[in-house]
Amino acid sequence: MGEIPFLDPGRRTPAKGVHISLGGPNWVFLTVCTEKRERWLAQALVQRALHDIWEHTATSWLVSDYLLMPDHLHLFCAPHDLKFTIERWIGFWKDRLAKSLPEAGIFQAGGFHHRLRDGENYRQKWQYVRENPVRAGLVARPEEWPYFGRVHDIRWSGH
Repeated sequence: MGEIPFLDPGRRTPAKGVHISLGGPNWVFLTVCTEKRERWLAQALVQRALHDIWEHTATSWLVSDYLLMPDHLHLFCAPHDLKFTIERWIGFWKDRLAKSLPEAGIFQAGGFHHRLRDGENYRQKWQYVRENPVRAGLVARPEEWPYFGRVHDIRWSGH
């Protein structure tokens, strides 16, 4: 996807607290935790279900790179359809996961999101995220952690 799919003159803030800069990269870094930080998230079954939901169903925000930890997840996303706030999109894919995988646990309400500002480097942030399992003592090297991936290969300047 080399185009910027979310340009819509007259709309500048599709998400509460996330200012969208028309014509520039609009990466949002998102963290979502499990309810009571229960450790159910880092499983192949959950990863496949979320990846599929983000790829085929919950597409008003496009997910690029993501990483699942046992009790939270990190992902980078960008708006695709300005009619949906990031909060509504998060609620949608959480609901889809619960319906498609009832044995999965529950997420905390909402999530923490932060738009990458000018000067913030996507690659540096992603490398920091990839090292999360190492810092948590789950693996010795980032490449040993299996619960990460990329849904959409979105590349814009600033990436």
